[in-house]
Amino acid sequence: MGCCSGRCTLAFICGMQLISILERQIFDFLGYQWAPILTNFVHIIIVILGLFGTVQFRPRYVTGYAVWLVLWVTWNVFIICFYLEVGDLSKDSDLIMTFNMSMHRSWWMENGPGCRVTLVTPPPSWAPEDHRYISIAGCLLEYQYVEVAHSSLQILLALVGFIYACYVVKLISEEEDSFDFIGGFDSYGYQGPQKTSHLQLQPMYMAK
Repeated sequence: MGCCSGRCTLAFICGMQLISILERQIFDFLGYQWAPILTNFVHIIIVILGLFGTVQFRPRYVTGYAVWLVLWVTWNVFIICFYLEVGDLSKDSDLIMTFNMSMHRSWWMENGPGCRVTLVTPPPSWAPEDHRYISIAGCLLEYQYVEVAHSSLQILLALVGFIYACYVVKLISEEEDSFDFIGGFDSYGYQGPQKTSHLQLQPMYMAK
């Protein structure tokens, strides 16, 4: 029963991760955030493999999923540091999130709760001709804090998923060991069919 509950809980966590990361992927696409888009895609694939390994008793898949979660937590910690501008990081950098291919920012920058976007005319001389120059005011929650909240949720789910992944791998290994111990793969426990009494050879005596 413990194995079933552990596997069911991990499957539920994987489902929650898929729902949350698909929501995040949509908004990253809207903001043309190419680095998060690629990382999210890898995360989706590995979570699906982890879910498959949980359902099909494949400890290698679950182990790979657990290893990836460590990298996933590291990435999301970096995202939090990036938007909070820890150290020399700057949330206005185009290189990290968009590979310096565009000047786009997080979708939440213009579309956050309460944000009012005003087009500035005429635009400043330094603004590119193919981009509009806007002013944003009235946001109830700044976009960087929305991104931090998304990453914090991913870290929380990843930590819980890592704990249950290790637990499920342990249970599957114990189950395989116990099956082997009772003779599931033990060739010494096999004995060939015995001859019945009427087929056994009997001694013959010759009358003199």
